[in-house]
Amino acid sequence: MMRNQKTNKKVACSVMVLVMMMAGLSGCIGGDESEETLRIAFSVKDDYSSFDENPQKLADYLSETTGLNIELYPITSDSLALEALRFGSADMAFLDGGAAWMGWQSYGLEAMAADMKSDGRTYYSAHAWVLNDSAAGQAALDDDESTDPFAELAGESSCHTGWLKSAGMLIPMGYFIGQGYAEVIGDEDDIESLRNTIFNHFSDDASIPESGSLYYGYSGALRCLSEGEGAVAFAKDSTVDSYCAADDTERESWCLDRDRYVALPAFGQAPSHPLMYQPDTVDDETRDLIVAALLDLNTTDEGKSMLENILNTPGLIQTDAQSHLGSYGGLIQHVPGIQGYLDEKYSSA
Repeated sequence: MMRNQKTNKKVACSVMVLVMMMAGLSGCIGGDESEETLRIAFSVKDDYSSFDENPQKLADYLSETTGLNIELYPITSDSLALEALRFGSADMAFLDGGAAWMGWQSYGLEAMAADMKSDGRTYYSAHAWVLNDSAAGQAALDDDESTDPFAELAGESSCHTGWLKSAGMLIPMGYFIGQGYAEVIGDEDDIESLRNTIFNHFSDDASIPESGSLYYGYSGALRCLSEGEGAVAFAKDSTVDSYCAADDTERESWCLDRDRYVALPAFGQAPSHPLMYQPDTVDDETRDLIVAALLDLNTTDEGKSMLENILNTPGLIQTDAQSHLGSYGGLIQHVPGIQGYLDEKYSSA
């Protein structure tokens, strides 16, 4: 009987030790399940022609490189991505300039990285293009600081790339309004007041084309200027050389000689897509781990393949919201109704 009791005590002790050991290991065994997950809002498709194009490959790379548990949060638009960041469903997302600025200003989001354009920059400059024999063109070329080419544009017909386009409307009009050249006509909280402001400052004949029409887009705005429909085209720094370069055999038939086109000083910069994050859920240490992993993609063939096939960019840089979005936001904030417009656009997913 005593022997059985001793045996039972030994068994009971062994069981207790085993239970304690299992309890101690439970945190390790269940670590992957309880580990905090960071989610990247990303537009995904049902199928891909190859895994090289699948954003899951990027998520897997980031998880392996940083040691963090990183997953994709599927979205279909910038509006949904911004909402996901705003309400905590996602922690990071690549956004366009307007959505990123909105998230920064209204929801306290920050930027950690930005993609490059084909020329390696993370922005393009917005310009007014005029002809060299116009009053504005002459003022730009006369080396006389007392003449103001922007002032010469008042009352002239303007060629825009489309309604509420960045380089073709928002940035230049933000500049003209902010610098006191143009007066807002109508309700300053209504985006439609911008149309009347354009007509009042430039001309009732201003070209604000619809998508698909003759003068729509960068080429359309430049064609509008070239064909004499307007005296100024609002576009980006590379527009003229993209369509009317002097040594390009494929230059458009409507182009004038390259030296006819004059770019007035840049209004400001339109940003590339930044990777925005929620500071409430992504601390500085985690951010730095992710940024380091992303920048490493610039240095290897496999990384460059992911950048090209998944993010459609030749590279990434580290940045912050002020550096990347400050110039853009400083201009468009003068556009009447822009805050309400962006709030409605990106809050009603």
